[in-house]
Amino acid sequence: MIAKDLITHELSPLRTSDTGEESITMMSIFHVKHLPIVNDTQFLGLISEEIILNHDMDEPIGSYSLGLARPFARDTDHIFEVMNKMAIGRLTVIPIVDQDENYLGLISMEDLIQFYANSFSFSEPGSILVISTSKPQYSLAEISRIVESENAAILSTFLTSDEDSNRVQVTLKINKQDIGSIIASFQRFDYDITATFSDYEYIDDLKERYDALMSYLNV
Repeated sequence: MIAKDLITHELSPLRTSDTGEESITMMSIFHVKHLPIVNDTQFLGLISEEIILNHDMDEPIGSYSLGLARPFARDTDHIFEVMNKMAIGRLTVIPIVDQDENYLGLISMEDLIQFYANSFSFSEPGSILVISTSKPQYSLAEISRIVESENAAILSTFLTSDEDSNRVQVTLKINKQDIGSIIASFQRFDYDITATFSDYEYIDDLKERYDALMSYLNV
């Protein structure tokens, strides 16, 4: 999956002639705190809600005396790189440009949430198991072998690394509801069991996180 596959055109970019009031209204409608400013296809920069509120709302944003940030992702960037750039910049949207930096559209945080909701087997029945091991001992091949030895399969996996320790956490989506024997097998191989979730518990947890994010975007 690359950036151009997630581009949305539902959120129109701002023009330099748009007033601060019009820009804030657009952000409010789509629950975002950033929007790109575009001249035809030329990407000029990204403006934030905070910057607009610190200027005259009746004036066009093109008259603001400021140096616009120009964070963007290229249409050929992998979606993980897009997510990384959004996280670093704490952005609610990120502009997507071509190799000549012509504006193509944008990807919003909500687009990414929807992408994850439809990917990585979230909708498949099963259970969630979070295990911990040391970085030198981490082996996805061994983890898969342990799960498969209990007549189960890994549907998706996420790796979380703690820079301040020598440990990694591996989140596994497994295609079985009863994972007692799988847990026992991991313990025999000296893996620490950090957490387990049933489908219902995990869905509730995801919903709580999604609702919290939507509440943040509505602030």
